[in-house]
Amino acid sequence: MTVASLRDVEVDYDRGRALGPVSLAVAAGEAVALVGPSGCGKSTALRLLAGLEAPARGSVERAAGRGETAVVFQAPTLAPWLSARANVALPLELAGVAKSEALARANAALDRVGLAAAKDARPAQLSGGMAMRVSLARALVTEPRLLLLDEPFAALDEITRRTLADDVLALWATSKPAIVFVTHNVEEAVYMASRVVVMTRGPGRIAAEFPVEGPMPRPAHFRNTPSFRSTAEAVSDALAQGIAAGGIAA
Repeated sequence: MTVASLRDVEVDYDRGRALGPVSLAVAAGEAVALVGPSGCGKSTALRLLAGLEAPARGSVERAAGRGETAVVFQAPTLAPWLSARANVALPLELAGVAKSEALARANAALDRVGLAAAKDARPAQLSGGMAMRVSLARALVTEPRLLLLDEPFAALDEITRRTLADDVLALWATSKPAIVFVTHNVEEAVYMASRVVVMTRGPGRIAAEFPVEGPMPRPAHFRNTPSFRSTAEAVSDALAQGIAAGGIAA
């Protein structure tokens, strides 16, 4: 079943074409990574899938209904005056869920990301990795069918990035939402996705797609396997070709 799709979409801004034409379908439970150079339209494609932007041409179809799509941005975007628990409960309360139930579900979501002890902390009291975990808990508390991640680990150190990648996949395993993950990091894309989509330099089009073999969540030392290394090399080569050609790679 397709959860969301882009069909021949194009996006134009005042400066010119930003994206497209692009067609992309995301199946239920699938994890798709979008990689490409800066300015190629990766985040624009994500906003289209989220319903935050409309294409100039083409169509966007989303099977996920109201409240069934969650977005995590590069910055945690937490309300600084609210506790971690209140931040996580906020989308539930805005959807009309009773406050007591919303807080109970927020507690459970924070426990899932390993932050039960920090539920009363304000964002300023959290590390970057902890704040991103709160943002993930807030996204997952609504049990979305479609989870969109826009470079959520970009500002974090490598150890924290790897830990959070495993956290996201462990959380995915419990409810298996469809995931679309935007990143500049090829190895991160191959580690987190069952399919990697490579985009050309802007206006972005799809240069190539690569299935990623192996179980999810990833087993220990998955990055050292021949399959991982060969896929990462293939993605890197396609990315280089797409950047050089500015068009669809062969």
